[in-house]
Amino acid sequence: MSDINTNQSKPGAIPDTIVSQAEKNSGGNKNASLNKRAFTSGFFFIFAQLCARGLTFAMTPVYSRLLSTGQYGVIRVYESWLLIAYTAMSLCLWRSVDVAKYDFKEKYNEYVSSVHSLSYIAIGLCFGICLIFKEQVKKFCGMNDLMFYICFLYVFTYTSMLYIQRRDKQMLKYKFSTMATLLTIIPGTLLSVLLIYLGRVQGFTDQLVDRRVIGYYVPQIVGGAIVAAVIWTQGKCFYKKEYWKYGLAFSLPLIPEALSIQIMNQSDKIMIKGMIGEYESGIFALATTISFIIWILEDSVWNAWIPWLYEKISRNETKDVEKPWTAVMHMFGLLSWILVMLAPEEILILGGSRYRAAIWLIAPMVSGTLFRFFSYSYSAIENYYKKTRYVAAGTIGTMILNVILNYVCILKFGYVAAAYTTAISYLILLIVQGILEYKVTGQVIVPLWKTVGIALVYGAINLLSMELYKVTWYVRYGVLLLVVLIAFKVMKPQIMGILKMLKGSKKKK
Repeated sequence: MSDINTNQSKPGAIPDTIVSQAEKNSGGNKNASLNKRAFTSGFFFIFAQLCARGLTFAMTPVYSRLLSTGQYGVIRVYESWLLIAYTAMSLCLWRSVDVAKYDFKEKYNEYVSSVHSLSYIAIGLCFGICLIFKEQVKKFCGMNDLMFYICFLYVFTYTSMLYIQRRDKQMLKYKFSTMATLLTIIPGTLLSVLLIYLGRVQGFTDQLVDRRVIGYYVPQIVGGAIVAAVIWTQGKCFYKKEYWKYGLAFSLPLIPEALSIQIMNQSDKIMIKGMIGEYESGIFALATTISFIIWILEDSVWNAWIPWLYEKISRNETKDVEKPWTAVMHMFGLLSWILVMLAPEEILILGGSRYRAAIWLIAPMVSGTLFRFFSYSYSAIENYYKKTRYVAAGTIGTMILNVILNYVCILKFGYVAAAYTTAISYLILLIVQGILEYKVTGQVIVPLWKTVGIALVYGAINLLSMELYKVTWYVRYGVLLLVVLIAFKVMKPQIMGILKMLKGSKKKK
């Protein structure tokens, strides 16, 4: 697929000698306004994501105790298939929403409505094909009839949620998407726990997986259907050739890339379940819940950050990005280490003593998640300039390597090896995307050597810190407290600088 050609101009830097003081003040006010709106919308976006996903995480101790280890593994593998399904079937058209704002501006809602329709058509076609081969699909994915139909209903409506979240994020709005997120996830989580509990009390222990699927996904399906209606009502456009052509040109090359990311994230659990067993898959799945903590924060911060980043790129102000982004990398590196240090307690709380083996998976898992987060800064510029085929090429190659490494190393070393192979694959992805960013766009937000250096340092610290699991708990806590206090003192100016930058100062009168 060739890159998209648009007439969008990228203004060059204007010499200070010809900029009047009034223009400078106006530019400063615009920056302050942008930063303030980005801070507000970003804050509420992060808040909604943390509440929604955090509640799911908070319920993990409940799920892991109400369900058997095998049932918990089945549910997590089902979730993996859902993530892969919506990524492929929607054609990833929702990802074009991020950049379409700059090309369609006043027709932005119309664009979102139109490509949203195209996603629904694509999902419907995929559903029709899967219906023809329903028994084969069910067997391959380990689903029953209920799980099969819920899967497709969820793919339809969750796609709508992705559209509304990305649209409102780019418009620096937050109220509707925040409420839509909270009012679908919270009822679903609480209802699923209630249904599972009642199933155990009533003796229907063989129905607990189905009860969780119904309770968790049906409220989200209903909420997503309402969101779909809102998108079409506001955009009032079901079809426009220009929009469909633009969306497909941007998003089709990203389908392999997005699928590759999901396969890298989910293939380990699926392969462990198939190659070793449901019990080991359950152990591995619980450990991924810990890395899910940092993933929630990373993804939320990035999604709040990217509208501001794209505005900076459009203004040729990318030099403003390196310093705060480097501080963000250090902050998340420290957070990943804290999660590693507290792994024994985290696993005990989330799953109990029967999941203790999962503590040895945490360090490589959170390190891999950290490496993936660092790679975002490189793929972002490629996406902004619509060089999506290069992003896809790098990710696909890394995914193939990851699957091969998973298969070989799981057979040779057991399921623990999958955590390490995924971390290595994400480090390779970081390097590949960093090289491609410069080769393709000629721009660099953060020097690759700096990012890789930071990644290797935190990865090594995380792995070495597992030795502290063997000493008395208060020694580990003492080391943790000391390092956190020192880090906070050192990083406090950087943290305050980022908050000040995003919040912006008051406009000068």
